[in-house]
Amino acid sequence: MAIIGMFFQNGLTGSAWGDWAEYTASPLRAYENETGVQPPVGFWDPLGLSVSGNQFDFNRRREVELKHGRVSMFATIGYIVPEYWRFPGSLCERYAAPIKFADMPNGLQAISKLP
Repeated sequence: MAIIGMFFQNGLTGSAWGDWAEYTASPLRAYENETGVQPPVGFWDPLGLSVSGNQFDFNRRREVELKHGRVSMFATIGYIVPEYWRFPGSLCERYAAPIKFADMPNGLQAISKLP
């Protein structure tokens, strides 16, 4: 990943680490003071999603990234926890053979066991 970043900067500024102070034509300079911008790379946007310089789009993408990160963390917890702990009792009692939480397999195999 670092090598790809160096190639990107090489095309952007003319050297492996670049002299960012001399490259003033970039709209990415609008985000130099944002949280998460760190040296030596500075604001790094290899896909060019922020080239418009629109602050609203930048804030929305940052917000969406946080939301998706939180959802993926919950999904990971939801996949790991059933390996070690199950709810007591039955999942559904309305059918002829009630299904208990302890009888359900983990992961995607559970889809085929639900009535």
